Amino acid sequence: MTAADENFTIELSMEELREVTRFSVACAEPALTIFERTCPSDPRPRAAIDAARAFADGAKRSKVIRDAAWAAQRAYQVTRDAGQSAASDAARAAVAAASAAYLHPLAKATQMLHILGAAAHAARAFELDAGDDRAVGADHIGKTLILASPVVVGVLLRFPAAPNGRGRVGELVRTLDVSLRRSTTA
Repeated sequence: MTAADENFTIELSMEELREVTRFSVACAEPALTIFERTCPSDPRPRAAIDAARAFADGAKRSKVIRDAAWAAQRAYQVTRDAGQSAASDAARAAVAAASAAYLHPLAKATQMLHILGAAAHAARAFELDAGDDRAVGADHIGKTLILASPVVVGVLLRFPAAPNGRGRVGELVRTLDVSLRRSTTA
């Protein structure tokens, strides 16, 4: 796909957006335990997951989801600034889950973060929580592959491959992207 092709729009139904969001919630939610262990009195990432789940279950896509995502983003920043890297990636997973409801119908590789960001940030949170053990992240990515429904994979296939960059989280996104794309040819 050329840069000019990235101006194309992609058809996305509300049901497809709900399914992508459902997938993102399922990927991010296990990492909440890391955040909540570190910040037991901070409900912001859980609220973002809950708002995303409500949308996936049929609620309207509303300002509630955006507000919860922004609040979880602030929780990410607080934990990042405090040097609590595992908790900060867990919060980022929650932000990504809520952001999945706003996957843009633009044929841009950067939209992969709306589809796979929750899984990658959760995997990174698990890695960091285990002393930066990449095998732990790979295990979470493996579990994530099972969670991706045919609808999620079908949506993913309409977008360009995940972009380069973004450090370890970007690497996890690309690993998941390649694995899901290959699953359709297996």
